[in-house]
Amino acid sequence: MLLTATVFAVPGRAGLFVGNDWTAGIESISMGKLAEALPGGTHHITLAAERLDNGLLAYRMVEHTLQPAGSEGLAELTNRYSSDATIPGPTIVLTEGDEVFLTIENDIQDSLADELVSVHVHGVHYDILSDGTLEHINAVLDQGATPGDTYTYHWIAGPGTAGTWPYHDHTFRGLNGQEHRGLFGTVIVNPASGEVDALINGEIVTVDIKDIKKDFVLYMGDDAFWGTEITPNNGKQKALWTNPTLVAKNDTLVRFHVIALGTDTNREFAITGGVEWLDTGTGDGIDSKRIGALENHAFVIKTEQGTYTYQDTQDSNSLMGMEGELEVTNSNSASDASPVPETF
Repeated sequence: MLLTATVFAVPGRAGLFVGNDWTAGIESISMGKLAEALPGGTHHITLAAERLDNGLLAYRMVEHTLQPAGSEGLAELTNRYSSDATIPGPTIVLTEGDEVFLTIENDIQDSLADELVSVHVHGVHYDILSDGTLEHINAVLDQGATPGDTYTYHWIAGPGTAGTWPYHDHTFRGLNGQEHRGLFGTVIVNPASGEVDALINGEIVTVDIKDIKKDFVLYMGDDAFWGTEITPNNGKQKALWTNPTLVAKNDTLVRFHVIALGTDTNREFAITGGVEWLDTGTGDGIDSKRIGALENHAFVIKTEQGTYTYQDTQDSNSLMGMEGELEVTNSNSASDASPVPETF
């Protein structure tokens, strides 16, 4: 399977430079105001980067705890995730106002002593010390973990960050990192309102996120979709690997999160069978969406029983079989994962 990717360096929000110290003033100025804007929970997350048997690299969730806003207790969320490294990596679900301390471990067995692995995120707020890139890009320092070491990033899902965002490595074996070998995942930031708009029966309506029964995360690679299923009521995640069969119950709300990954700049995501959804920000109903490299598109549909095909209709990708099925049934069955690809 090809995972070839085009990576764009998106530096973080720089803090104050005081004397020779980049860190002085960053917490109180850059991050402090963002933290005060919306009250939220505090997430402590540890990810490990590992090599799979097929030669690909992947992130694994080691630990995830949440201290809800206004609470002194900790919620243990680690059991939501697979105990194995997966592609895509764990999907991190936040709400506007949440704060994240994410630590990366380098568990790639054949890493050289000075090889860094990192987590560079899109969409949320962070200072320059949490960019997850090499000094060549951020002009401050290399921001990743060497074997046996760790690096911690600080993010805030500030006002206006609601959306679906990729995260990926930006340091391992080069300044563009190893996103193209599997080191990528997703951050979903739900709006503080707890609501999203959707096109249901031809009308734009407001949907309570709590009423969404499944989230499907789909990355569009150069020759395959890579997927994850999330059951929002308990947060459980299931790695679906490549071109999976998605399964949803009839007459329920499901949400798609689609991110383009790869060298192609001409992507066209579509679902056959008359499925129509809201094109966010336009008010238009659509049945396909052009998505550029590392761009994203999220939408909600109400299911109707039947079998549909999701696909990349761009000619070369279509010819390579970039498609899978969406089966809407009367059961609450989980989606069907494909086998883990045996070779790269």
